[in-house]
Amino acid sequence: MTQLKAALPRELLASVVVFLVALPLCMGIAIASGMPPAKGLITGIIGGVVVGFLAGSPLQVSGPAAGLAVLVFELVRQHGVAMLGPILLLAGLLQLLAGRLRLGCWFRVTAPAVVYGMLAGIGVLIVLSQVHVMFDTAPQPSGMQNLLAFPATLAAALPLESAGAGWQAGALGLGTIAIMWGWERLRPQQLRFVPGALLGVAAMTAISLWLALPVNRVQVPADLSEAIDWIRLDDLMNLADPTLLVAAFALAFIASAETLLSAAAVDRMHSGQRSDFDRELSAQGIGNMLCGVLGALPMTGVIVRSSANVQAGAQTRASAIFHGLWLLAFVVVLSSVLQQIPVASLAGVLVFTGIKLVDFKAFRGLGRYGRMPMFTYAATALAIIFTDLLTGVLLGFALTLLKLAFKAARLKINLVSLGKPGHMELRLSGAATFLKVPALTQVLDTVPAGTTLHVPLGNLSYIDHSCLELLEDWGRSNAANGSRLLIEQRRLKRRIEGRLRTTAGVGA
Repeated sequence: MTQLKAALPRELLASVVVFLVALPLCMGIAIASGMPPAKGLITGIIGGVVVGFLAGSPLQVSGPAAGLAVLVFELVRQHGVAMLGPILLLAGLLQLLAGRLRLGCWFRVTAPAVVYGMLAGIGVLIVLSQVHVMFDTAPQPSGMQNLLAFPATLAAALPLESAGAGWQAGALGLGTIAIMWGWERLRPQQLRFVPGALLGVAAMTAISLWLALPVNRVQVPADLSEAIDWIRLDDLMNLADPTLLVAAFALAFIASAETLLSAAAVDRMHSGQRSDFDRELSAQGIGNMLCGVLGALPMTGVIVRSSANVQAGAQTRASAIFHGLWLLAFVVVLSSVLQQIPVASLAGVLVFTGIKLVDFKAFRGLGRYGRMPMFTYAATALAIIFTDLLTGVLLGFALTLLKLAFKAARLKINLVSLGKPGHMELRLSGAATFLKVPALTQVLDTVPAGTTLHVPLGNLSYIDHSCLELLEDWGRSNAANGSRLLIEQRRLKRRIEGRLRTTAGVGA
């Protein structure tokens, strides 16, 4: 108890910092997802109060994530707002079961190239959609449509073409981005805990009120309970639809992967308690199930709010819990303040966030591991931009598996003559699989008659039945012309279906 009292001032200060970062992001991500801003605030409150209490990563902060905005937008467009709750309920249940079954570590085996590519693709889609919102127009359903429609949106916003307030909204959005960019580079060390997003939104809100600009503003109900859409039994029955089941599995997987990658990153930022990934996964599942019941947005562990939490000096889960309470108190007591915020300013926050998701440092870093990871990153991102999120992620996984299959099938084959006449050595290095049977056959056909062929297996990581039987067949079929096959099995680390038959001296 004494330790808690001593830590309370520090945790309260950290929670205020996280609250200030989370407030504009919760509303902005909701708008980017095609949902009312209050939905994002409900998710932020649950992420703080409930998941913060249960979390396996005590310093990680949970809430609505920009990385899921594109997926949620597509789900709402295809299936309607009413079906988001059942999909999210099932996704949360899958996360809870995965945590209980201790599958947390498996969500972290996703190749970094796929994860970074996924975030980059999502970042581009967020930018392409939110530049329309920044000019007080509605975004299009897909990335390509948003890109193609942008010139018309920009032309309609110009004061020479229209008498509307699109150019004024655009100026507020650009002003928000400029403040965030400048604050990130020029902020004093003493004020590092003040979030640029809050400064940008506050400044643009004050300017819009001072000039009485006729721009779209955030719509938040005076009573938060009005924003709750309880899940209905009839909607739950629709989960038998295979497309909705696929959507729930996709949502659960992407949310879990993003959460656990974020938790691993948070662990590298501090020297305190390490994350329990299975407990974190279970907590996220409970949080998403609650969000599904209340009709809110999905949540993940989010790195921007989590890093702000660590940098503000938090050392316990109390900070994340308090940040949820601050969100609840602000919405209940000061909802009228939220209603003055220009939507364009929040869109500017999301545009800036989307640009930062395209991490070129991560792309260059993948180059240390060869060209294939860089290609996987680019292919995943482009597929997400030009098709959809699930297709892009599946393509990234397919390329990763293709690379693994290619590496597993690599085999170096060298036939060399030994010092004494009539003796040769077949040197094999790598994995001898059925894919290499044709190449191995060609080399064996060049062995002169009457040769004693030595085949050391010590440099093989794997040999399957097809290659082993090929060698045995060669020894038997060439025994009549005086050839002998000597297989040296020492130091071979292999997994062979069945027992390796002793073949030394076949044809002798």
